[in-house]
Amino acid sequence: MGGHVRVSSVVLGTVLAGTFSFTAAFAQIYHLEWGAFGHGDGQFNGPSGVAVDGSRNVYVADFYNNRIQKFTTAGKYLAQWGGPGGAAAGELSGPDGVAVDTSGNVYVADHNNNRIQKFSGDGTYITQWGTTGSGEGQFDAPTGVAVDVNGNVYVAEFYNNRVQKFSGAGAFLTQWGRRGGFPGQFFGPNGVAVDLGGDVYVADTNNNRIQKFTSGGVFLAEWGRQISGDAQLLGPLGVAVDPNGNIDVTDSGHVRILKYTNNGLIITQWGTPGAGPGQFGLPSGIGLDAGGTVYVSDVNRHNIQVFGPVTLVEKPGWSAVKSIYRR
Repeated sequence: MGGHVRVSSVVLGTVLAGTFSFTAAFAQIYHLEWGAFGHGDGQFNGPSGVAVDGSRNVYVADFYNNRIQKFTTAGKYLAQWGGPGGAAAGELSGPDGVAVDTSGNVYVADHNNNRIQKFSGDGTYITQWGTTGSGEGQFDAPTGVAVDVNGNVYVAEFYNNRVQKFSGAGAFLTQWGRRGGFPGQFFGPNGVAVDLGGDVYVADTNNNRIQKFTSGGVFLAEWGRQISGDAQLLGPLGVAVDPNGNIDVTDSGHVRILKYTNNGLIITQWGTPGAGPGQFGLPSGIGLDAGGTVYVSDVNRHNIQVFGPVTLVEKPGWSAVKSIYRR
């Protein structure tokens, strides 16, 4: 099922500086996919978040099956945990976001139970935190979860329209955001990601944008809604950081994946509506491994698609700004 190539050409010069113009072509290679609708091992019912650990194990939040499934990068089923939708420790009800720390521990945004649960890489329950509400350490529909290099955990909440930051043990550290459309405000945030420098990226879904913050919640930048054409977003759900520090986004409304620099300059895009290789029904979660391979969950097609790292095909003028792509 591999070998399908999608090539996207974008003109970045006028966006970057306005003083030069060049075209860069990127090849996005479809590798494989796995999964179908169902309840058995390796099947899905509305897969949501995706995360990859340092050993390249892939974890998928299987939302309506109320479980986490673990795979190899080739899609071989390894394990699962959760339950039939319960609220006891280790059970899950609508797991949404999933993230892995540098020790291989797995954090799950247990959406319907309004809590975060922490597991070992084999699914052994470690701890949990959160209750229903809007106070510090409480949740109302936690959606995205991310972990920084220091083990701090960031959680996006859909209905509380905020991001909360915790220690790896669940101690509340800080929060930011409220409902609205101004910088630093949210309207139904979903995915969240953290780069190696500690900057936080949030998929502000109903505001059709990505927002960038410091690790303490200071607003830095936004992009997606204030522009038109290829770089515009419609209902972004998942966000992830690639090994070069660039930002990958599942643009659910446009049924595609977009890759930006960490300041919102578009690098490339891929995906169209459909049921063929490299096509999507509703792309949702996105995760990357250390080599830049991309894993995308599709809520409607009930599968995971795998794409190779973006391959740069250099064009005249690209060398002048190559550092932007490789930052």
